[in-house]
Amino acid sequence: MRRTVQIAGGVESLFGTLDENVKLLESALHITTELQDDRRIAIEGEAAQVDRAVRILKEYNQLVEEGRTLSNGDVRAMIRVATQDPKTTLRQVLEPGAPARPRAFGKKNVTPKSPNQRAYMEAIEKHDMVFAVGPGGTGKTYLAVAMAVSALLTKQADRIILARPAVEAGERLGFLPGTLQQKIDPYMRPLYDALDDLLEDTVFLKYLERGTIEVAPLAYMRGRTLSNAFVILDEAQNATAEQLKMFLTRMGSASRMVVAGDATQVDLPSGARSGLRDAARRLSGVEDVATVELGEGDVVRHPLVARIIRAYAQDAPP
Repeated sequence: MRRTVQIAGGVESLFGTLDENVKLLESALHITTELQDDRRIAIEGEAAQVDRAVRILKEYNQLVEEGRTLSNGDVRAMIRVATQDPKTTLRQVLEPGAPARPRAFGKKNVTPKSPNQRAYMEAIEKHDMVFAVGPGGTGKTYLAVAMAVSALLTKQADRIILARPAVEAGERLGFLPGTLQQKIDPYMRPLYDALDDLLEDTVFLKYLERGTIEVAPLAYMRGRTLSNAFVILDEAQNATAEQLKMFLTRMGSASRMVVAGDATQVDLPSGARSGLRDAARRLSGVEDVATVELGEGDVVRHPLVARIIRAYAQDAPP
């Protein structure tokens, strides 16, 4: 079957660098495309797959005609999700969860790059507590921070609280030079990096100085009640069951929590039990709690990362 579609706007963002976006569409749907002189794309393949490609391109045209500015990365993410999940439209990729209020992510747009990432963002929209379990590079931390920034900028939260267990493979904090804050900062760096990527420097520093954004070790949460806040616990696999219970019970009124971690990368001392899977299991079925599983197909770092994760999973000890 062969059909043609007129393309709205410039073809550069649709095709991507070295035509990577169209190549993604072709490989996912097993079709071939040809750009014609009159800004039309000819699509050839099985009827059902050609129809899906036409639908995706028409949805792209509609977004462009509405004045949406779409980067190569945005288009690539939309195509990847839409081809993996036939029920998902490009608009739903850009607007996961269909929030009641306008969403703002700061200085850049944030788009899920897989169906599971979209489900993760929707779960955060719909539930007060979300567990995200999956390997590194799947967007667990970055998407949670992006949703927190969005909640802060749209006044759905008064502050952001980001916590991490100060547990590491190898050395202990006491052996590191410097003040306590200087010792802690390296373990908070991934959270700072995500915030820095989403907020202008002056805005980020202002929020830190005012305490609107707080980045602190998990131990600093004991005895507190975290109200009107968007609270994220990163690297939760390095929290013991007792620590995680302590953290979850800090939740105050009008707050949301995201607990993210990789159950295969536990750095706790020998004999200590990770609380991540334990908490997710105990709270499964509890109203307003959701768990999202992310996997190698959701890795958004270098393509080699997914293959590394697969290799380690296949060779895992019994």
